[in-house]
Amino acid sequence: MAIKDTPEQWEIRATETPFVGNKTSVRTDDVVMPDGSVVHRDYQVHPGSVAVLALDEEGRVLVIKQYRHPVRHKLWEIPAGLLDVPGENPLHAAQRELYEEAHVKAEDWRVLTDVYTTPGGCDEAVRIFLARDLSEAEGQRFEVEDEEADMEHARVPVEELVRGVLAGDLHNNCLVVGVLSLVAAQRGDGLDALRPAEAPWPARPFDA
Repeated sequence: MAIKDTPEQWEIRATETPFVGNKTSVRTDDVVMPDGSVVHRDYQVHPGSVAVLALDEEGRVLVIKQYRHPVRHKLWEIPAGLLDVPGENPLHAAQRELYEEAHVKAEDWRVLTDVYTTPGGCDEAVRIFLARDLSEAEGQRFEVEDEEADMEHARVPVEELVRGVLAGDLHNNCLVVGVLSLVAAQRGDGLDALRPAEAPWPARPFDA
């Protein structure tokens, strides 16, 4: 048996959207269970996201520290953002986020991993890219606002981030998954064996 996630759609008898926000909404579905019973399932509907693990020539990861109000913490994270446009190419979105949040560009892009962040309560899908061959972006810096106006930036060795993850000091989902996936890839078939930057993404199909 192959250990692989598989798409499946159980019957939905009714659906409604009791809340619609600026970027996300809440949906309630009446879902038919295998025994024939019907249960309510509430979940957040999310457009999807991209994140960028930017690795420099010294083996350091570009990280930012940002206030996250729902968890009342400032978290160290990797650059990330929403897929604001339906069908948007996730690579283009990732390149935009790296520029806007860090004023950095990269010449080498790969898909590091794809994840569902909280599949029990949200349909958010995230594609985490590996970006290498970094340099400063041209032109003026992007004007940030709100929480992003207070961001801190750093470049941290991979080993230090791994220690922080395992010690329970670092909690951001994309950072944790990205850093541990990076180490696994380095110890496995190597970074050049990762999927190409525009590999298919069934969770969020995109235009080329």
